[in-house]
Amino acid sequence: MSFWLVTQEQELLFQTFREHLRMPDSSPHPTSVSNRVAKAKHDLRNPLGEIIGFSEILREEAVDLANPEMQAAFASLCTEAHTLLKQLDETLEIENLNQNPLSVESLQKAFLNSADRTNATIYELTALCRESSTPQFLDDLARIAAAACCMSEQASLLLGEFYQAGLNTPDQEHLAHRSAPVGPIHSNPNLFTRPPTPRTGNAPSTGAKILVADDNEANRELITRRLLRNGHVVAHASDGELALEQLRKDPFDLVLLDVLMPKVTGHQVLAAMKTDPVLRHIPVIMITGLDDMDSLISCIECGAEDYLTKPFDPVLLNARIGSSLEKKRLRDTERDLLNQVRQAQEKSEALLLNILPRSIADRLKAGESTIVDTFPSVTVLFADLAGFTELSTRISGAELVLLLNELFTTFDLLAQEQGLEKIKTIGDAYMVVGGLPVPRTDHAHAMAELALNMVAAVNEKFADSRFPIRIRIGISSGPVVAGVIGRNKFSYDLWGDTVNTASRMESYGEAGTIQVSNETYKLLAQDYPFTPRNLTQVKGKGDLTAWRLNGPRTN
Repeated sequence: MSFWLVTQEQELLFQTFREHLRMPDSSPHPTSVSNRVAKAKHDLRNPLGEIIGFSEILREEAVDLANPEMQAAFASLCTEAHTLLKQLDETLEIENLNQNPLSVESLQKAFLNSADRTNATIYELTALCRESSTPQFLDDLARIAAAACCMSEQASLLLGEFYQAGLNTPDQEHLAHRSAPVGPIHSNPNLFTRPPTPRTGNAPSTGAKILVADDNEANRELITRRLLRNGHVVAHASDGELALEQLRKDPFDLVLLDVLMPKVTGHQVLAAMKTDPVLRHIPVIMITGLDDMDSLISCIECGAEDYLTKPFDPVLLNARIGSSLEKKRLRDTERDLLNQVRQAQEKSEALLLNILPRSIADRLKAGESTIVDTFPSVTVLFADLAGFTELSTRISGAELVLLLNELFTTFDLLAQEQGLEKIKTIGDAYMVVGGLPVPRTDHAHAMAELALNMVAAVNEKFADSRFPIRIRIGISSGPVVAGVIGRNKFSYDLWGDTVNTASRMESYGEAGTIQVSNETYKLLAQDYPFTPRNLTQVKGKGDLTAWRLNGPRTN
């Protein structure tokens, strides 16, 4: 019987196969057939991809060595594998299988025959490599030979599943005989005595750092060789768990992630990365050997940057890696700029809060152009340093500024502790207010505590100094008007009789004492010890009764 004739028994079996493929969607069989077809395509593409990938690499290296004979041989291997890949895709389409299930047998024969031819070519090339002193090709030739053997075995096993078991015709006996790889490559196993070892090359380390996550060692090797030729730094992971471990341990610029991996799948790795605030910005290119566009679309929707199907075209691989890295570079640049803007805003905010109370600054940022508020009851404090003028003539300007900065910083901290608002400093004068911009009922008590602490701080600072520096403080309570003045160099300031009176209490006071107005005395008299003072001819006020605060609270 001719090899291409179909027996009546075979025709009945193929008819049964057609019926399985054409069953309604409610039947479980279409899903089963579809899964078997997908598995066959995936598992047969892998060895084909290895043959194509290593043949292309060796052809490029043969060009570099100016060896046209090897160049032609590797080009022929690559062309035949591409042709077989196209036949695989066309044959294992469900519609084609419905119309012509006999094409599966033809595809199986094509795989077996191609494996034989590949083995024969590798045998010849191996001998040629030994003769021409190019042993660097031997590892890759061994990989191609192993892929051809795998292709033969997978074709017999996977494509044979589309036939009913027990079929025993001369044709099937022929196929069964051919299912084991044959040819000169197996008659002389000593040709390949060295185990395949990945080439690291001397690629520069100035490129991107890329993680290749794939459970197929040959695929990792192929991708790595391509990446190293382009100057990238490459790390590997053979499953999803190891991929996540490496990503959390080292920084990477890009991940090439296989969809189907043991333990943790590529989908799961991608999902884990996108929920991790550190890893979510790393671009991911999904790699698959399946014709499963739904799966790839799902990956893109989950955040994958791009995808590649096996066997991948090296030009397309480089283009998509370059595009992904460029997008990452732009995103990193954008993120850096946003961080710079954020830092500048934080610095501007800090400077603004050094000038204005927070609530006033917030109102300015919200767009208010004129801010004027009236407060019916606040307490204002003025302080200056008695003997400061004489001190300024005896020390350098730098020493003077350093001393004032240290002293006023202490005052600022003391004011913050009491919840009071520093308004400004003028020379050696210091101004504070309590009860605005957020009103409070205990503003006079808080100001008294601040004044006592300021006196103690100055006395301690100059206790051992040869300069008799002492602080003089004046306090008054009552209504004020507060607002922001200026546009380019604005400030928050206070106006009203209460401010003027507080200033007079300070200027007419005695060094080392705290002098308060009658209005402040009324607010504090029940809690602090005071001594009255009669002031005469106070500028703008005439005769006044003032009170000297003598010490801390008495209750």
